[in-house]
Amino acid sequence: MENITEASLLEVIGELFSDEISIAVSNTMEYIYYRPSKRIDLKIRPGDPIKEGTIAHKALLSKQKVSEFINRDLFGVPYHGMAVPFLRDGVVEGCVTAIYPALTDGKSVVTVKTNDGWTPVPFQEVIYLEAKDRKTHVCTQSVSGTHKHTLQEFEYLLPRDSFIRCHRSFIINVNFIKEIFPDTHSTFLLAMKNEARIPVSQSYSSYFRKLLGF
Repeated sequence: MENITEASLLEVIGELFSDEISIAVSNTMEYIYYRPSKRIDLKIRPGDPIKEGTIAHKALLSKQKVSEFINRDLFGVPYHGMAVPFLRDGVVEGCVTAIYPALTDGKSVVTVKTNDGWTPVPFQEVIYLEAKDRKTHVCTQSVSGTHKHTLQEFEYLLPRDSFIRCHRSFIINVNFIKEIFPDTHSTFLLAMKNEARIPVSQSYSSYFRKLLGF
């Protein structure tokens, strides 16, 4: 036991959780460990102070497990989380926080801006979204256009069973993948049913393979 370092113990804690979940560990003042997931990243860094209003802050104050929804005001994105404090001799020393993506707010369409106006398109008809030229371009079965949301915001709005972030510039609907081809450096190229070719970057490749089971 003497050879177990704090860093290795924190890495083991992170491995216990799904790749869908971000993990943060803090003492009573600041974060000491953070592992972002591919679905949600609050951009926490070790050494960042614990913000008032976060579930970590609430768990430290109450000395109890806290589980609730946090809106986008604190970190810029909405999320669901659970924080569990750990104590020694009745004194709080820190807490572990699990951070889950916020589920869709009930909307079932993406309203795409076109040259003629705006067109609501059902989620299931969206083929992919691309961040390009400081805009989010939405390609659907019927129309193509832009949207004011960023790709990061779309990650929390689109159904998780159909849409996957495969690249920093792309979110794709898995139902429109025709074929998957290997590419260089452990990456992949997606042939979509509309003949588009979309890359899967190296940083997303293992996550992508795990979700699609190949």
